[in-house]
Amino acid sequence: MKLKKLAAMGAACGIAIAGLGVASMASAEPVSNSYALVGSDTLQDSVNAITNGTSLTGSLVRVTSNNKTLGNFDAFGATAIQTKQGGPFFGRPAGSGAGVTALRASITGALYTGNVGVPARQITGQVDIARSSSGPGSNANANGLLAYVPFARDAVGFAYKGGDSSWATLSAAQLKSIYECNTTSVGGVTVKPRLPQSGSGTRNFFLGAIGNPALGSCVSDATGTTPENDASVLGTNDLIPFSAASWIAQANGATGVNTTLNSGVSFGSPVGGEPAFTGTAPNLVPNTDFYKDATFGRDTYLVVEYARIVSGDAKYDAGLANLVNPSVSNSLTSFGSLPTSVGAVKKKFGFLAPSTTTIQRAFATL
Repeated sequence: MKLKKLAAMGAACGIAIAGLGVASMASAEPVSNSYALVGSDTLQDSVNAITNGTSLTGSLVRVTSNNKTLGNFDAFGATAIQTKQGGPFFGRPAGSGAGVTALRASITGALYTGNVGVPARQITGQVDIARSSSGPGSNANANGLLAYVPFARDAVGFAYKGGDSSWATLSAAQLKSIYECNTTSVGGVTVKPRLPQSGSGTRNFFLGAIGNPALGSCVSDATGTTPENDASVLGTNDLIPFSAASWIAQANGATGVNTTLNSGVSFGSPVGGEPAFTGTAPNLVPNTDFYKDATFGRDTYLVVEYARIVSGDAKYDAGLANLVNPSVSNSLTSFGSLPTSVGAVKKKFGFLAPSTTTIQRAFATL
């Protein structure tokens, strides 16, 4: 989902500014004059708000770095992007996995192709931060060259269109059977499982949470490019993984597009019937118990080169280190509660504070 860009009024001072409200207006993606972020669709709208400026909390909140603006690039849009002034155009990283791959290529100088039919490009120095809705998984390494810094807490359920009341509380075991195509109907109604694009962190997290099914032939877009967190893709009796935070943000009007209003779509909970949120739109509130679930709750991350945030390292970059330091007031990874805080903005987008602020290192080699 793409958030309508917000124009900040007034000069940025330090790492963030807060003040009076700001008008909303659509605009093209910026070319960054400092740091560039790519990757996860799940995180893009909240990061758009934080980096472009938003008054959703009643006060203007905007994160900058040394009076320079940040460039946050959506997971979907034009096939190619240019992140830095004078830099190359390259294939837009569509999702968490693609974002991390682009970050690695930016560090090593390896050619990057992206998830679209754009010629391979060398993108050295063009990506500074990857948004990731999943952790490092099997790439975790105590001496890893990348740092996964917790951003916020989310949870994953599923969106569906059609079916009966039993669809709302499908268990992990039922979902696994559905995606293996062993279960083809629920409540007497045919169920059609679908998946987001292969680079989606939500896709990978969901499949792991339901037991890593061997995908059956009934999963029509198992190798496709279906965008994540977009209920408008659902046809009758379709079912697809969906971020709880993204559903809340759309339903509450925090994003520029709301696909939860599409006719007949609903959000399902695989956590023993525990609802993902309470209240009614536009005032949905995350359900803490759902988000705390050990299987379907998840922390999300901003990923950077570890050496660039370690004081004393030859690659150390104080500006980048401050941006992802949760102890720095109103950094990208901070989570305060005042209306002037980044954390208050994240809550408007359906996120809660991450379960930990501990960095995870990953990728022994890049």
